[in-house]
Amino acid sequence: MATSASASSSNTGDRSGVASDKSLIHPSLKFVISNYLKSLIPHPLSSKNYPIWSNQVHKLLKANGFQAFLDPDATSSMSANNQDQENQDPNLRHHRWLVTDQNLAATICATISPQILPYVVHLESTAEIWTTLQIRFQSTNRSKVIQLKNEQQNISMNNMSMTQYLTVIKKLVDQIAYAGAKLDPEDVLHHILNGLPLTYNSFKAAVRTMQTSLSLDNLYALLISEEIHVKSDASRHLAVADNQTALYTDRGR
Repeated sequence: MATSASASSSNTGDRSGVASDKSLIHPSLKFVISNYLKSLIPHPLSSKNYPIWSNQVHKLLKANGFQAFLDPDATSSMSANNQDQENQDPNLRHHRWLVTDQNLAATICATISPQILPYVVHLESTAEIWTTLQIRFQSTNRSKVIQLKNEQQNISMNNMSMTQYLTVIKKLVDQIAYAGAKLDPEDVLHHILNGLPLTYNSFKAAVRTMQTSLSLDNLYALLISEEIHVKSDASRHLAVADNQTALYTDRGR
């Protein structure tokens, strides 16, 4: 009987331990782990998509109350998911923090491409992984942004059609945003106008003297329309010049 009671007690203790371990996994953490790889972070971190990847990860962790785990100076008392357990035993709270941190670290590593993973696979905490990736990629992105902004400042329409010119501008703007930098629409407008040929001088003057700001979408539409007028004027002037040439030729006969 004693043995049976002891076994029963042991089984009860084991079940209690399992339940206790399971209770360390917050429901939000289960959601993050189960959905991270399936749909929320569809593209693994590579050398080209750090800004988008980091933005997705940060928003996901923040939405589920885990942003503190990205902070290297954070402690277990800062976890948003422990606010409802202020009176919890400090040791248990710390253990919960460690369990959560290790799960998040493993999940984040699972969203990193094999080419990047060697840089962080030896790190222990989520914050270490996050900080290391920030240091590695932000300097690279900064250099890329500078390069792209220089291209944008020096671009000219030259022999391109207006549609081609605006497409090139848009690609540069998208690449700069993709690299994690913010662009003032007024700056983009300024660079677009600067790249236009002399035949658009009157248009540029009109835009620059407007009392209200002009959105980029409206500017694009106006430029497409202005191109039609510029080409029409050029054709008309060419026709006049041809007629005058023909007239002078006839008089000389």
